[in-house]
Amino acid sequence: MSDNQNKTLRSVIEWNNPDAELLFERWTEDGNEIKNASRLIVGPGQGCLFVYEGRIESVFTKEGSYELKTDNIPFWTNVKNAMYGMQSVHTVGIYFFRTGHIVNRRWGTPSPITYSDPKFKFPVGLGIFGNFSFSIVDPVEFFRRLVAGVHIYTVREIQKVLVSRITQPMSDFLASAAFGYVDIGSHRNEIAAHCLASSAPIFTGLGLELLDLRIEGTNFDEATQTRIGRIADMSAEAQALKEVGIDYAQHQQLQAMRDLARNEGGGNLGMQMGLGLEMAKQMKPSESDDIMPKLEKLKKMLEMQLITDEEFAAKKQDLLTRL
Repeated sequence: MSDNQNKTLRSVIEWNNPDAELLFERWTEDGNEIKNASRLIVGPGQGCLFVYEGRIESVFTKEGSYELKTDNIPFWTNVKNAMYGMQSVHTVGIYFFRTGHIVNRRWGTPSPITYSDPKFKFPVGLGIFGNFSFSIVDPVEFFRRLVAGVHIYTVREIQKVLVSRITQPMSDFLASAAFGYVDIGSHRNEIAAHCLASSAPIFTGLGLELLDLRIEGTNFDEATQTRIGRIADMSAEAQALKEVGIDYAQHQQLQAMRDLARNEGGGNLGMQMGLGLEMAKQMKPSESDDIMPKLEKLKKMLEMQLITDEEFAAKKQDLLTRL
């Protein structure tokens, strides 16, 4: 190697302007740079981990500058001797990592969580999304369990870890908590607190601390929303029918008879009027009842398109003749 080339070698081991998505990164594989290094700089929010011949030899978690030759780092002498002895550069690994808090990272369930709705008594699919914050508190355990020698390890990988660990506890909690379709929004904090408590020990075992976990929103899948919407429509219709004194079974019967009348004879007006009058008889009270409630119910039936204008006029005339 020429003198000019030697002058270009880095003599300082430091992590300059690391990408915001990086958690762990190997410093270099260049044996000449490692041999030339004489000083280690650990910046704010950083740490450094040295591996030699498959063993973690030293971890630096305090920011500052370290003179590798003089700062009582015994293994560094072995590293330098190995390098000058032409041993493989792969026997040495220098990794930088973040010690600061990683905040407001996005997470979301990859597919809807299915559980039984306690009110409607059928399975619903719920998607949940939010953010979380964490930090590396045990870099050695984190390195052994997750990094395992790869050259880079990113925040995105932790997002995958969280989602894979949180789905089952969340599903179990929703099944036991009995939150209905209309209740989910008001129980977000409770769900989030349970998921944080369930996931925190898992993160601790990986050398991490799960600082917080929030739920920002929920959404039910299309199939669930369609079924709930249909139920809501039927409930509203049943309530409207109740207002005019007709139960839902009578309405269904009338609708079937009306469809039959339309299909047979091309919508025979006489048959349809007969059906409307027959339905109106369902609300026929005793002769002593006041005529006004009958007329009001008849008007509501017309407004709901349960009877035609002709049927309304015929029944109205029938009622008026009884005055």
